[in-house]
Order: sequence, then structure tokens, then C-alpha cells
Amino acid sequence: MDGKIYGLLGRKLGHSWSVPIHRALGCGGYRLIELEPEALEGFLRREDIGGLNVTIPYKRDVMKFCDVLDPAAETIGSVNTLVRRGGKLCGYNTDIDGFLYMLRRADITLAEKHVVILGSGGASLTAQAAAKREGARSVAVISRAGPDNYENLPARHAGAQVLINTTPVGMWPDMAGSPVDLSSLPHLEAAADVIYNPGRTDLLLQAEALGLAWAGGLPMLVQQAKRAEELFFGRPVPDGETEKLIAQLRRDQTNLVLVGMPGCGKTTVGRCLARLSGRPLADLDGEIVQRAGKPIPEIFAREGEGAFRDLESQVLAEVCAQGGQVIATGGGAVLRPENRAAMRRTGRVYFLRRDLSALPTDGRPLSQRGSLEEMYRVRKPLYGETADTVMDNSAAPEETAKQIWRDFCEDSGD
Repeated sequence: MDGKIYGLLGRKLGHSWSVPIHRALGCGGYRLIELEPEALEGFLRREDIGGLNVTIPYKRDVMKFCDVLDPAAETIGSVNTLVRRGGKLCGYNTDIDGFLYMLRRADITLAEKHVVILGSGGASLTAQAAAKREGARSVAVISRAGPDNYENLPARHAGAQVLINTTPVGMWPDMAGSPVDLSSLPHLEAAADVIYNPGRTDLLLQAEALGLAWAGGLPMLVQQAKRAEELFFGRPVPDGETEKLIAQLRRDQTNLVLVGMPGCGKTTVGRCLARLSGRPLADLDGEIVQRAGKPIPEIFAREGEGAFRDLESQVLAEVCAQGGQVIATGGGAVLRPENRAAMRRTGRVYFLRRDLSALPTDGRPLSQRGSLEEMYRVRKPLYGETADTVMDNSAAPEETAKQIWRDFCEDSGD
């Protein structure tokens, strides 16, 4: 490096994936720079700034410190990239490049569409500029106050065709919840979310369930970073780097989640997957036993199924919030909708299917208590709703693990 400062400037950056992205693009000294508002001006006066990306909440605040504003950034009213060039601090907006890339990659068009944008911050300004550039028929910006707010959204904009979330609702670590109910917009065709962590916010999970076109924010993040690197160092970055990095990040950060009936082999296949992929294995039942300090049959006997399910949900949410793992769930983890959402937000979910006659029942309170056939009748649709794909587990567990890993890599684009 040239001894200058390169990094991401923001207030709270624990969720960021920018460091591995920029280092992969060749900026080895790229780092996270967390500042409180009162420290912003002093930092931006530094002469040793090379290049910075800017995120929440400073995309508009930094504009007043820029000596030069790129016309696009000035028009948008938001800066996400700073470069010190010839002693002057220059402001750019590469978010719009990433935003349009994200939409085109998902075959979402804004031309002649009624577009609704959630939020009014810096990312919203980028989305508004993109909608205008692409020829949207109309654009409504929804905020907590004013004539266009969340309460009257369905009444005022029932004809919305594309919805874009630029708010932090659903972002790691507070991933539960969605800013709106998409089913209240009957003409909606597509939804996009600039959030990239988790890979599927609750908003996007609902879009997927409704059969809408959808796009998450990872392609936007990577493409804007590519463009920022070009501005930092004044050299082109090959276009193929964007897709290569998207695939790498998806593979490295997405969890592999196994669901299925008690005794279907989730833990055994999970161990094989962990060895094959080099990832840690999180065995949910084992995590629960460690947390409770007692075996699962004892939890059921002393505290009841309700207490067990509460603990299961708590542990599952914590485990799923971490990326890059193999997660073997308990057989009943799919019973609660919040658990199904937690798995799908950060993971690719596999339903391990095995003939009921081959399922052991020893040490499994619910399997011993009633009919496996009845349990499967209740749970099968939930396994299907949760899973991205179904894997037969009648062969050797090593073979099942290989099939899952092959599918996972192909889905990541690797």
C-alpha cells in the first residue's frame, strides 16, 4: 500500500463485509473506521486519506467537507465514496452503479413502473435517482411521517409494482421483522432490499413466498466496491471480479442448515459436511444440552415441551446469526415460524428425507410418545416450506454430504 488510509467510514460497522471485499480487490490495508459525529470533520481533514467508502449515517454529512463533488453525487445528494486527489477531497456516488447492477442481475426493471421506496436516507436518494434514470412512471418515498407513511401505504399506493427497502429494518443483528406486509400491495411484481446481511431479509422471504422477483443487497455491495476501487487507484478492475466475489461471499457466509425428522441423520451428515467443507458444525440439540446443563429427555420431563421449544428458539436464533457454519437442527425446530425464518435468512436449508421405518426412537421423547406417521404428517409440509431443496438420505452419509456440498457450491455460483 502507499501509506494512506483506506477503509469504510461509519458509526457502527460490526455487520460489514467490506474489508474482505476490498482486500480481495487488491486493497490490503482496507479497514473499518467507526467515528462519532463530532469526530467526523477532524478525520476528513487528514491529508493521508487515500480512499474511503461511507455508510450509515454519514452519506449526506460528508458532502459539506468535499472540495469537489462528482456531478452524479451532487445530483443524487449522497456520497458513498471519498478520494483525496491533489490535496482535495473528492466525493462520488458508486452506490447507484451497484444498485442498478443488483436490479439488472435479478431481471427487475424500473422503466414505466410504479415504484415505492421505503426510507428517506442516503440509500433512498440513490434509489430515487436510479428510478428517475431508468424511467419509472412514478416514485413514492415512504417515511415514518408526512403524507406518504407506512400506515397509509396500501391505500395511497395500492398500484405499486416495485418496492425497494432502503431502511435498516431487518439488518443484522436485529434481523427479525419487515418494514411492510407485501401482501397489502396486490399489484407488486418485485421487491429489492439494499441490506446484504442477512442474505434474505424477512421482506425478501415474503417476496419469495409470494412468487415475486426479488433481489438482496450483496450484488450492490460488491459492484459499488469494485467501482470505488477504480476511483481509489485510477485503474480498471475486470468486470468478472464482481460475480467471482459474490459467489465467494455467498459460499463463505451462508449457513448450511439441515432439517428433517428425528433420527434421519442430520448430525451424522452434518459431521461429514463439516469435514468436507472445513466449516464448524453447530449441533442444535447439543447446544441446547450444553446451555441447559441437562439432557433433552430431562428438560421435557421436568419443564415440559413448551420450555424446551422456547430454549430451542433462543439457541437457534443465536446460532443462525453466525455465518459460514453447518447447522444440524432438532426434528421439531421447524414447528415455529420464527425458527423457519431464522434458518432461511442466513442459510440454504436442506430437508434430509429418510424412510420412517429406518428412524430410531431411543432417547427421543416425542418419537417414543406417539406415532411417527402422525408426527411426519404434521411436520412434512413445514420441512418442505423451510427447505430450499430436498436430499434423500438413504445412502451413506458421506455420499449425502457430497451431494449437499455440490448443490451448495453450484447455488452460490462457485
